[in-house]
Amino acid sequence: MLWVPWWRVGARLRGLRGGLQAPAESGRRGVVSCIDPSTGLNEEQKEFQKVAFNFAAREMAPNMAEWDQKELFPVDVMRKAAQLGFGGIYVRTDVGGSGLSRLDTSVIFEALATGCTSTTAYISIHNMCAWMIDTFGSEEQRHRFCPPLCTMEKFASYCLTEPGSGSDAASLLTSAKRQGDHYVLSGSKVQACRPRSSPGRSEAVPLLPPQPGPQVREGTFPGVAFISGGGEADIYVVMCRTGGPGPKGISCIVVEKGTPGLSFGKKERKVGWNSQPTRAVIFEDCAVPVANRIGDEGQGFLIAMRGLNGGRINVASCSLGAAYASVILTRDHLKVRKQFGEPLASNQYLQFKLADMVARLVASRLMIRNAAVALQEEREDAVALCSMAKLFATDECFAICNQALQMHGGYGYLKDCAVQQYMRDSRVHQILEGSNEVMRILISRSLLQE
Repeated sequence: MLWVPWWRVGARLRGLRGGLQAPAESGRRGVVSCIDPSTGLNEEQKEFQKVAFNFAAREMAPNMAEWDQKELFPVDVMRKAAQLGFGGIYVRTDVGGSGLSRLDTSVIFEALATGCTSTTAYISIHNMCAWMIDTFGSEEQRHRFCPPLCTMEKFASYCLTEPGSGSDAASLLTSAKRQGDHYVLSGSKVQACRPRSSPGRSEAVPLLPPQPGPQVREGTFPGVAFISGGGEADIYVVMCRTGGPGPKGISCIVVEKGTPGLSFGKKERKVGWNSQPTRAVIFEDCAVPVANRIGDEGQGFLIAMRGLNGGRINVASCSLGAAYASVILTRDHLKVRKQFGEPLASNQYLQFKLADMVARLVASRLMIRNAAVALQEEREDAVALCSMAKLFATDECFAICNQALQMHGGYGYLKDCAVQQYMRDSRVHQILEGSNEVMRILISRSLLQE
């Protein structure tokens, strides 16, 4: 066999930790040891990294192709992950969380993403939602919502994006009007997209019929929904407008599945991230108790941005796991695949390409971990460093996965080859949690304001 088929990916990943440790323990140096993800970690971090790698290899990697191709949301496997403490990694322990640091979280998500990047990315979003409630919610809210989220008895979704407000999140239009002890929500949480034209027609055809309410602006389409977990999640952390225009008019409200007036669009078809459903989340006179508001009125935008700082580290860590697995699989492919009577590994051009991949991988890991520490310490440069890490790592790690596919040749383009899924699943990381173009704005703004 000249490439690693799906059914052997789990076995290959199970050998990552052992294979990485052997050169270091024996005093030998090699390509593998120079990308050892445990470098710089303390003993406790190495232990839960090992747990995450083993879980990824045994529970996720053998199934990720099926989850992708059949678009299955692996509820049971995620609940197994929660039993290891991965449902509320940086949530406080008194409500069932693991109470770990941002660096610890990055280490775990990198390891899990080697098994299935798409599923790990959803777990990271779920963790972000749980953290928002844990950090900004009242004691009653923390103890009501967080325990079932930490066990993943219940799943969470983050609802910020709208048809007319993607990168411009402060312009969101979903309204929440207070009526007594309830807010009445109206609007839709979707990603704006101009759908492709039908054959023989020049005009765009919406994928979804126009929805009632104020959320659809002239010239926009309530098109491709981009709320991860939409329709399957039980808890929706919703950013909505309770006041005037701009960021100060936004509040954060938890909407529970089954609330009258809450509905969902169709399940969208995506390039990657197929193990997590994506739908529009629609509010039509949806009455939610005031007791479900997280924080004060007008605090929602702050909560959203604080959550996204960590979300950027998380999704960058998922990209890192995809790239790391792709490097390992490519290295092994170069050793066994022969052309012109020699292994591909003897070709200097491919050696240089592999070296570039490895350098980008390690640089990405260092940037992510540096930003994670800054965020944990609440340093003033944390926002810029998180933006840099997200920008650099998601760009470079996608390039690594794409190069891995190229170096596998025609085999890499087959659905039986793992690298193509790592490539597809990591592509969207350059867009979500703030597009990489927005990351550049945040970085330059930080520097120019000094």
